[in-house]
Amino acid sequence: MKLAWLAIGTLALAAHSQAPAARESVVQVNFSNPGLSPSQWTITLHPDGSGHFRSPIGKAPDDGQEMGTPGVDRDIQVSAGFAARVFDVAKRQNWFNEPCESHLKVAFQGWIQLSYTGTEGAGSCTFNYSKNKEIQTLGESMVSVALTILEGARLEMLLQHDRLGLDTEMKALTEAVRDGRAQQVGTIRGILGRLAHDDGVLARVRRSAKALLALGST
Repeated sequence: MKLAWLAIGTLALAAHSQAPAARESVVQVNFSNPGLSPSQWTITLHPDGSGHFRSPIGKAPDDGQEMGTPGVDRDIQVSAGFAARVFDVAKRQNWFNEPCESHLKVAFQGWIQLSYTGTEGAGSCTFNYSKNKEIQTLGESMVSVALTILEGARLEMLLQHDRLGLDTEMKALTEAVRDGRAQQVGTIRGILGRLAHDDGVLARVRRSAKALLALGST
């Protein structure tokens, strides 16, 4: 009898180990606007704030005065509070399983697709402008995070190829953070740390990098 129970227990453990893992909760944001450079990007985010950002190489301005934004394909980490807000909105908005485009005649800012997959359900909606305040605000916030990440990529490129150009770029990033167009500065903590301690860049750049680092993951 004892052997029989041991056999049953062994089979149960084996079955449990072979059972499919619970579907992980993921929010994905796809953005596209042919008039911008880069014209497309994707953010994938998990509840703990970990995620991934991907965008193609951006087109350089036609005047040839600036370099285009490099392609980005890297893991990211947003703050726990930011991630919690994203998934709270997804839950309140039925996992984005409803239409969210207003169809109003407003200026085209780019198509934003919000998608959710997880044990609770799945859904997605696409909009240029949404009358749903939570959806619109979430879309704007994700665009602001993308701006921060893309600016970080440009800073890395300038550090390698055009150190004098860092001054103008850092001013632009600082202004964007100040007025809210750039959020989650912690996603580019790596390049900011390098600039803050690089004696080969202008003192203004080092000071600006230190100031942005002090903001944490805003």
